[in-house]
Amino acid sequence: MAIGNISRRSVLQTGAAIGALGAAGCLGGGGGDTVRMGASAGGTWDVGLAFEQAVSDHGEDVAYSTIESPGYVGTTNRMSDGQVDGGIVDTNTMSKAMNGEDMFADSSVEMLPWQGFLAFPYSIYVVARSDTDIETFDDLAGATVYPAEPGYSTRSTTLDVWQMPQVADIYEEMDIVDMGVDDAPGAMEEGTIDAAIAYGTPGVGNTGFVVEYDSRTDVRYVEHTDELVEAIQEYSGAGFSEYDDVVEDFQWQQDIGADGIVSWDLEVTFTFHPETSTDQVYELTRIAHEHGDAVRDAEPRFTPESLDELTSAAIDDYPWHPGAAEYYQDQDAWNDDWLVGDPDEAGSYN
Repeated sequence: MAIGNISRRSVLQTGAAIGALGAAGCLGGGGGDTVRMGASAGGTWDVGLAFEQAVSDHGEDVAYSTIESPGYVGTTNRMSDGQVDGGIVDTNTMSKAMNGEDMFADSSVEMLPWQGFLAFPYSIYVVARSDTDIETFDDLAGATVYPAEPGYSTRSTTLDVWQMPQVADIYEEMDIVDMGVDDAPGAMEEGTIDAAIAYGTPGVGNTGFVVEYDSRTDVRYVEHTDELVEAIQEYSGAGFSEYDDVVEDFQWQQDIGADGIVSWDLEVTFTFHPETSTDQVYELTRIAHEHGDAVRDAEPRFTPESLDELTSAAIDDYPWHPGAAEYYQDQDAWNDDWLVGDPDEAGSYN
């Protein structure tokens, strides 16, 4: 998914702050240094661990360590602060960080995570407990609704879609629940949550906390309305998909009362701090391309099988890490309209 119409602001990073980042102990330089990659819970964490194993088996002069991080927004902030060398982050969060929007409006990201390669897509939709009267999206008005853990980009993107004019009146009447994903399945089982988002990678399955409540609570698909479809299609920060076999596509263990569903989608990508070594990022991109099957053997959620798929989540006017760009150029897979980040101007792309 390409996100267009991203504005360009010039907020230069000071030399002192860059020096502080380098002193943090991450942002490795020479070959052999460990690239510390932030990854949040669920499928993202599983992909991070699978990629770590592939680097261990197939990497040259690079080491890789998966570091637990609180959601895509938290990973973006930690990367900016120099706590990790890279992270698995979605394109909607990256777009908002570049524009200083939403969760970044009052706390801007001074160092954007630069583009690397696709990890997987997430498709999001809504289910409700079967013992409620909720059947369609309109019925969520007045219900207790769980849109994932605060700080999760799946939550942020969901709320963005629900605040679109077509469905904002329904959203304003929802009782939004704030809790961690570890607690949500129990709350659904106990009946304190009426409805929740479900999300997963098509052809692979739902993410961890959805799998758990699938095993503990009877749920049904909350039927989309024409207004919800219009809201998804008009929201620029997410894609729109339709599925005609939800049980097969997302591996539900129960009948959720629908074959066909619609979803709003995130593209989840490997990104890198601007000061992370070009050689290291080049090598990680090579592994993603040449040894993606090894990653999929450990975790099938890592979906890209070609160079076109690795670059399919490209964001317009957003910097690529030079290491990834160099690899794509060497493979004749580079688009001349794409932007290569300049490390000397790392803070100027916001």
